[in-house]
Amino acid sequence: MRPDTPAAHTTEAERLLRTAAQYPGDREPLYLQAAAHRELAGDRPGATALYDELLSGEPANPHLIRSLKAANLWEYGHEAEARAIIDGVRRARPADAAPWEITAQTLEAHDELEAAEATLTEAATLLLKAPTPLPHPTQSLVITRHRIRRMLALPHDDWDTLADRLHTAAVPLDELHDPKRLWSLGSEDPAELQAEITRLRSELGTYRTALSRPFPVAVLHWPKAELDELLAAYPELEAEYPTYRAHLTDIEASLRELSQAGTPNLGIVRATVPSYEAFAASESTRPSNADLLPQYATTLAARARATAWPPSRDADCWCGSEATYGECHGGTVSA
Repeated sequence: MRPDTPAAHTTEAERLLRTAAQYPGDREPLYLQAAAHRELAGDRPGATALYDELLSGEPANPHLIRSLKAANLWEYGHEAEARAIIDGVRRARPADAAPWEITAQTLEAHDELEAAEATLTEAATLLLKAPTPLPHPTQSLVITRHRIRRMLALPHDDWDTLADRLHTAAVPLDELHDPKRLWSLGSEDPAELQAEITRLRSELGTYRTALSRPFPVAVLHWPKAELDELLAAYPELEAEYPTYRAHLTDIEASLRELSQAGTPNLGIVRATVPSYEAFAASESTRPSNADLLPQYATTLAARARATAWPPSRDADCWCGSEATYGECHGGTVSA
């Protein structure tokens, strides 16, 4: 049952913190979830304490944590500190879309639409240079920028046109982001209210699609030392991994087969023995159970641990050799 009271959110936050103590490799995402529950419980100082604890170490996503901390601080009267953090995030020019969007939404929530639009435009200038398919967080940023620009009555530019193309719901994005929609919420006209319900359902469908988007179809890669340790501890898995070289060959062959079958969003996840053992314990089974391996890969991918495959031919090969992908496992892939 999902938490729906302050006490339930506090309980869930404490559960997540206990889990983080048990699985330190997942500490950062678990702490961020716990901080969100503390915010929902009204314990904003407690949430700030968790953000500070993460930032006191060497977090994987410091800009994301700082942007979340700024949003939280502003909500309980620490506007000056929140602004300073937001300025710092913008100066750092993060390569991820999420910190940019969170800082812009914080500014928007406090009626600073011009600053929010400037933040998102700065982010778009930085992130929308490559012609490759946009990651979902960057698509979300472009659509948020479109909404804020509609509220400011700014004319469409190229990135607004891109947002229109990215939006696939039945109701056009311009209609969803029409500021006049706010007026219909107080209307007593059944036709206006029904039209608004239709728009909201379309918008909800878009969010559901985003939230349920498939995680990468990921294949496990055990580095040589990890594979040696795994097989020494669990020789029952030798049937899955007869040799390290065969393991690498099987990874590339499996991914090519999936690609040829039209499977999108392929990736590789790096496996470690401690992480695998912790996962087996969480599933109440032994690591020697080979059926656990694909579940472990899916879980790592769901935690954003997957590296997209294939890399470019000039990039380092996924296997960890010092050769490029084109010279190594991508050597037989046509350019």
